[in-house]
Amino acid sequence: MLTAELIVDSHFPSEPALSPDGKWVAYQVSTITKGVPEIWLAAVDGSEKPRKLAEGSSPRWSADALYFLRDGRVCSGDEELFAWGSEITGFLPLPDRIVFIAEDETPAPAVWVWSESLRPARLRSFDPRTGEITTLIEDHVVDVACRQDDKALAVVTWPTPEADPGGLEPRLSLLDLETGERHDLGRAVFEASSPVWWRDEGGWHIAYLGTPERVGGRAVFDVPVGTGEHRNLTEESTCPVKLAQVDSGAPLVLVADGLDTALHRLGGGEVSFWRGQADALASNGEIVVTVLSTAYRPKDVHCGPVGGALTRVSDTAPEFAGISWGSQERLSYKASDGLTLDGLLVLPPGKTRADGPFSLVTRVHGGPYDRHADHFMLGWFPSAQWLALAGHAVFLPNPRGGQGHGHEFAASVAGRVGLEEWSDIETGIDLLVAEGVADPERLGIVGGSHGGYMTAWAVGQTSRFKAALMVAGICDWGMLAATGELGPLVESAHSGSIGWEGAGPHRHDQLSPISFASKIETPVLIVHGAEDTNVPLSQAEFFHRALRHFGVEHDLVVYPGEGHSLRGRDHQLDLLRRSREWFARLL
Repeated sequence: MLTAELIVDSHFPSEPALSPDGKWVAYQVSTITKGVPEIWLAAVDGSEKPRKLAEGSSPRWSADALYFLRDGRVCSGDEELFAWGSEITGFLPLPDRIVFIAEDETPAPAVWVWSESLRPARLRSFDPRTGEITTLIEDHVVDVACRQDDKALAVVTWPTPEADPGGLEPRLSLLDLETGERHDLGRAVFEASSPVWWRDEGGWHIAYLGTPERVGGRAVFDVPVGTGEHRNLTEESTCPVKLAQVDSGAPLVLVADGLDTALHRLGGGEVSFWRGQADALASNGEIVVTVLSTAYRPKDVHCGPVGGALTRVSDTAPEFAGISWGSQERLSYKASDGLTLDGLLVLPPGKTRADGPFSLVTRVHGGPYDRHADHFMLGWFPSAQWLALAGHAVFLPNPRGGQGHGHEFAASVAGRVGLEEWSDIETGIDLLVAEGVADPERLGIVGGSHGGYMTAWAVGQTSRFKAALMVAGICDWGMLAATGELGPLVESAHSGSIGWEGAGPHRHDQLSPISFASKIETPVLIVHGAEDTNVPLSQAEFFHRALRHFGVEHDLVVYPGEGHSLRGRDHQLDLLRRSREWFARLL
């Protein structure tokens, strides 16, 4: 029997690292709650049972050893190489040193002064022969990659640790490890990350993921080192999500493709297609390792030849094997303007469409640049299988603005969130009602982050829902531009304006759920983390006060110490149980 405890105490793999000889994969295993992560090792060919090596995170191979992080220390086997007095956010073992990214060891100031107290994460080097640690780059470093010959680093930096404007103004540079010289390769695009090296007949290149426009999704940029030109190599129809540096030849690219995942070679098109969602990637160019989840199987590590079949080599959540899940159906339908959309439908276990109509909960994804892929729908957030096992049908739509359908599809919500996006969702609901799957008198809606925004928006546009659950959602875009960590330029790209643009009315007021609070009739459960810096608690408080003012049935749940995503076990358990009770009572 599925319980809330079984969900939050389950394990999942991440950060696979392929050994230099291509025979082993090390990976991190974590619990859904914020527990102690572990390092595991599996044979790439599946010939040996996976085994736990140590407690730790972020496995990285050198030519002859495996390294990982544990409690602010870099370790290899039972040996601690060095400790650092602040969080290490990234590291690379090299033949003669270990480079790592971390803030200064000095404690944060008791009084925070904006002009004095920003704490950049600098690039540093540890020499195992002398034990000496030196600083290589003083700027705020967000990512680093080592060239295949171990003679140079590609480094992505921000001018400030603040996401706004730091993330808007990243730069790419090359650090020569033999001379110590740093060469600027120009300004990178917004959200630049995941640099990888590759070489062709013209010389060395650095490729990276970045966002060419503030709305519209990510692309792969390529920089020939001799020119410093940043070229977008991504086709308009492609949505890259991960890059993998290989031993020789062009990098591999993990691509969101509708409800599934594809593997491309940079500049060379598709080499593999996998049903479900893959969200991690490692490769030497011949062997590929990914973390893959399918409709009825949770995330596991899979390995195989590039272009060939994958073999599952881990089993991180065996406790789910004996549970009967709700059937998961792939949907394809047309929007009101003819645009092709996709999504998923999950029915209660043992039920078919013929057993309908069911109470229907629509689960809206976040982002908006995200998607519902055809993977295992179970987690601490009120997920499709958790609700389906309580007797509801669950609709998981992929409206425009999301991932998996190219740049134009994602960029279409710029300055227009909640408009065609909402129509796409409602069209899917109408279709399920017309087909006898959904009972029009028992409709609910739930979403977190941008999905929380869409939930708040939906109940202000229609009274058809009998229950709504808004988690870490946005109700006022102007206030989010003022207080959210991403800043006004990013948030206004979605909502169309910023409050400092004059007396108004502003475009963002037309797209803010708070503007429609007087029309809301649906009972709303508002859930938020007290320490959320992405969508601050003030958004939930504002919506709560508006609903209280207009006499709308609702409740406000605030989890102390939590950010944008809940990490405390008790809080996750509470949300799972509370969400079931909320929809059970009202639907």
